[in-house]
Amino acid sequence: MEFKAKILENLETEDPWTIITFKTPHGPGVTMTEMVEAVEGSGWRVTFKANWWTADIPYGLLRLDLKRDGREKILLGKWILGNRYQLIRVDNLPLEAGKEEFFRMVDSITSTLIYDPVIRTMREQY
Repeated sequence: MEFKAKILENLETEDPWTIITFKTPHGPGVTMTEMVEAVEGSGWRVTFKANWWTADIPYGLLRLDLKRDGREKILLGKWILGNRYQLIRVDNLPLEAGKEEFFRMVDSITSTLIYDPVIRTMREQY
């Protein structure tokens, strides 16, 4: 992943949310696996992971909850299919602003699945 260093650099910020927007040449499964490998390779432990995507439009959202040395971070990845990995934007947000962005993105992807009990349970937790 060509922008791995930029992601890892931003995980060091004090804000609890690191939100990346990027292009990926892979589907949701491979993209999630490669993101997990990137953060675990730098010493972060993944405590929760989730992946949402649309069937009609090639974009999605992945979430990794991370821990390292007593610190907790949430990495939110907004992705769209492309011909290669390309970092578009990185934002580091405080707790409430990060939660709002997370809910907004999940809503945009799962609006037709909002009555799914798994999604409802996850939304209630955050």
